[in-house]
Amino acid sequence: MQPRNSRLNSSALRGAVDLAAVKAAGEAAQKAEQARADRARQAAAAEAAGVAPAQAPYELVIDVTEDTFETEVVQRSTEVPVVIDFWAEWCGPCKQLSPVLEGLAEEYAGRFVLAKIDVDANPLISQQFGIQGIPAVMAVVAGQLVPLFQGAESAANVRKVLDQLLLVAEQRFGIVGGAGAPAAEGEGPDAAPLRPEDPALSAAHDALDRGDLGGAIQAYKNVLTDQPGNTEAKLGLAQAELLSRVEVLDPQAVRTEAAADPKDVQAQLRAADLDLVGGHVEDAFGRLVDTVGRTAGEDRDTARVRLLELFEVIGTEDPRVVAARTALARVLF
Repeated sequence: MQPRNSRLNSSALRGAVDLAAVKAAGEAAQKAEQARADRARQAAAAEAAGVAPAQAPYELVIDVTEDTFETEVVQRSTEVPVVIDFWAEWCGPCKQLSPVLEGLAEEYAGRFVLAKIDVDANPLISQQFGIQGIPAVMAVVAGQLVPLFQGAESAANVRKVLDQLLLVAEQRFGIVGGAGAPAAEGEGPDAAPLRPEDPALSAAHDALDRGDLGGAIQAYKNVLTDQPGNTEAKLGLAQAELLSRVEVLDPQAVRTEAAADPKDVQAQLRAADLDLVGGHVEDAFGRLVDTVGRTAGEDRDTARVRLLELFEVIGTEDPRVVAARTALARVLF
């Protein structure tokens, strides 16, 4: 296979994912922080006037049914992240996890709402979400589904997942919980409303924009070493690694090889990468799901891991990723 003469730069990904959204996430975070600062000033003013501090403008733990789902979950998710606990009375692990989630809802004091859904009483919702087993925990942010985890987890592990969810909600959607949320360190009536962008992250973005893929990959890895949960860096790294893989490919040769032998895993991986860069997201995901379904052992795991990497490029809350995760679960189990 002969490498292409022309260098592929970051603009080639625009059909699949908007690179500007990576930088826009920082702006969304600033807006979210501004909202928190505004609420802190309002709370300080209320305290000075002898008025009771405002509480979150919603219940922190709610029972949701098929009739109330649209209002209590979908519409509410435009104001605050909604975490969904799928449970049933007969489920032992559910009885371990639910008190943990309820306690954390109180602890986070309005930064998210916990919606409890009884799968026996609400089978249609369970079917629509593709629930395979319980307890299962998902979230909805700005109307977008964000799968979280399945099975009972410790409070410490759930807290890590929630922190990641809230970071995504702030950075990608500018959504922060209600007035009951405690102010973060350094926030208050006199706190600066905006925060400067991380210089290391800015340098990584700049390297990606100018086509220095090796430099971008290393820069994003450096950020993740210090900040393992940084979603901007994870997205940027996934994009840079994808571009690095495809820049030396001959598209015609790759597609010919993939069509000639559907069981050639490496050929399918290369073709899926090209599909994604070309903006054919569903095709890329479908190709790899099919590859997982027709292979076994190390080949199957290789295809599965690549599919998960491509999920990171698009963003785990994207509906196309959610659909592909469901398809992947079907062929795996």
